[in-house]
Formats: sequence, C-alpha cells, structure tokens
Amino acid sequence: MDPALLKERELFKKRALITPTVEKKKTEPKPEPPREDKKKSKSSSSNSGPKLDITNYKTATGSSQYRFGVLAKIVKHMKQRHQDGESYPLTLEEILDETNQLDVGTKVKQWLQSEALNNNPKIEVTPDEKYLFKATYKLKDRKSLLKLLKQQDLKGLGGILLEDVQESLPHCEKALKILSNQNDLIFITRPIDRKKILFYNDRTAQMPIDEEFQKLWRSVAVDAMDDQKIEEYLDKQGIRSMQDHGPKKPTAIKRKKAGQRKKTYKKPRDNEHLADVLETYEDNTLTQKNSV
Repeated sequence: MDPALLKERELFKKRALITPTVEKKKTEPKPEPPREDKKKSKSSSSNSGPKLDITNYKTATGSSQYRFGVLAKIVKHMKQRHQDGESYPLTLEEILDETNQLDVGTKVKQWLQSEALNNNPKIEVTPDEKYLFKATYKLKDRKSLLKLLKQQDLKGLGGILLEDVQESLPHCEKALKILSNQNDLIFITRPIDRKKILFYNDRTAQMPIDEEFQKLWRSVAVDAMDDQKIEEYLDKQGIRSMQDHGPKKPTAIKRKKAGQRKKTYKKPRDNEHLADVLETYEDNTLTQKNSV
C-alpha cells in the first residue's frame, strides 16, 4: 500500500479515539395497563361530570323539550274534554291537576300563563284567565252541525272536513250516525289526500235521471284527461258548447307600430295678437320687391 495512505489512516484512528461520543439509549416500551384498569378510568372520567338530578330536571332553564311536552299534554287533554262535552273553563292549576303535572316548576308555569297558552291557536282564554279548547267550528249538537252545513250549501262555500267536525262537535260519532240515517249528509273522499268531506244533502235539488243516461255517464272515463284533451274530443265530435266555459287564456295585446310621420313646422303662438300687422307687413314687402 501507499505509505501516505497508511499515515492518514493512523491519524484518523487517533482523532477518533480522542473525540468523545454520546450513545443514545433505546427507550423501552411501557407495559400497557390491563383492560380492567381502562374501564375503571373511563367510568371515573364519566362520573366526574355534573350529575343530573331528577328533582332538578323539571326546573332546569334549558329544558325546552320538557316545556313543550307539558304544553302538548295540556292541549291534548283540553281537546279530549271538549269532545267529551265538558265546556266549562279551567284554571291552570286545575289543568295541571287533571293532567297529573302538579310538580311543574314555577318558571314553566309562568311560561304557560304568559306565552304558551295565550298564543296557542287551540286554546281560548276567558276574561277571568281561565282556559278552554278552541275548536275550528263552534258546534254544540247535531242541530248546529246541520245548520252550519245548510249555510255552507246556500252560500256556495262547499263542504267541511270530517276531521274538523270530529274536533269541534262533542260526541261526534253519535251525531253523525243519526244524521246519516236521516239521509241529511253526503260523504265524499277527496282524491288528493283521501280526506273525507261532509256536505249537506239538499233533497229539494234532487231530480229523477234516466237509467240509460246514467249508464252512458258512468261509461265515459275522463279521469286521465285534462281540459284541453276533452275540448279536442268535443271538437272532433262536432260539439262546441264548451268553448265559452272554463278559464279563458289571456290574449296578448297587439301594439301598433308607430308610423314615421313627416315633421310639420308649427308657427309660434306667442304673437297671435299681431297676426294682422304681420300680414300687412308681408304685403308691403312683396309690392316693394315687384316695383323694383
């Protein structure tokens, strides 16, 4: 080997021995705690939070869900007692007693008296600060229902929803059964939402119809046809009596185009009182020019 390289190698070894070196110790992994200890730690952390007391839950300020639950229970009870025929008003304490909610806090009571019951569309407040159920129609018995249906028929307002009648009329099922047996009512199911509509059966408007005409009427199905298709079919059959019926389509108003008019010079109207003087002046100027 080259002697120069050997010398450099020896010098490098000496330097390496002189310079101090620090070795990094390997960190040993800590042993994992057993599963039982983990469960204990989780349970201790969960138990460390604030506990919810059952007695303080109903008086808590943020329990809006509980408030509306109390209100819903009151409205349901007032509706049920109205349908049972109990028409006398109740105070708030009496309502809470009948709904088994006497343990309601003072804040909830104040909220019911000041906001909830006064602004509820299904609760009516009497002048002496008592409460009643506010139904859609004020009906007492089947006679008042029949009177309401007659008024709807005479004024052309149509029928009444059966669910509104059931809500408003006490002992509704019994009254409807008697009126239907007397043939005073007509029930029609609305095809949109399958709700039943109640109409007054006006017997004076009934007229006999030939059976052949009834068969022809029932044989024609127009459920899947709109007004335009019906009109086209009638036009093909030579029937034009339906042209003046139904909603008319608005026709667009045609605007006339403004024609180009020739501009005419208009004399000023300021010197109308000097018209005679101007005419004599023009005549004189013309005579002078002709003489020249």
